[in-house]
Amino acid sequence: MIIERHHIIYRSQGGLDFELNYKYLTSTEHRGNNGPHKCKETDLKYKLELQEKLEQLLTKDYYNIKELIDILGLKEVQANRAFRKLLKVNGIEREKVLRRLMGGRLY
Repeated sequence: MIIERHHIIYRSQGGLDFELNYKYLTSTEHRGNNGPHKCKETDLKYKLELQEKLEQLLTKDYYNIKELIDILGLKEVQANRAFRKLLKVNGIEREKVLRRLMGGRLY
C-alpha cells in the first residue's frame, strides 16, 4: 500500500508546507471518488479539522514570526515570506495568522 501526502490547504490556495497541513492517505483515499480532490465534503472535513487544531494550538492574541516557526515547524524563509507583510508592532494578530494558514479564509 502506497501512502501519499495530501496538502489540506492546497498550494494553489496558499497552503504552506508544515506538518499540520498534511494528511497521509492511501492513493484511493487521496484520489478516489470520496477523496478530497473529488469530494467537497471530504475536503471541507479535512479543512475544518485543520482549523480546529490551529485554533487550539494558537491561543495568544499576537505572534511574532519566530514563535510561528517554533510552534508550527515552518521553515524560516517560508515563514518570513508568508507573514512579514502582516507583522505589526505588537506582532501578527491571531486571526490573521489563522486566515493565512487556512489559505485566506476561515471555515
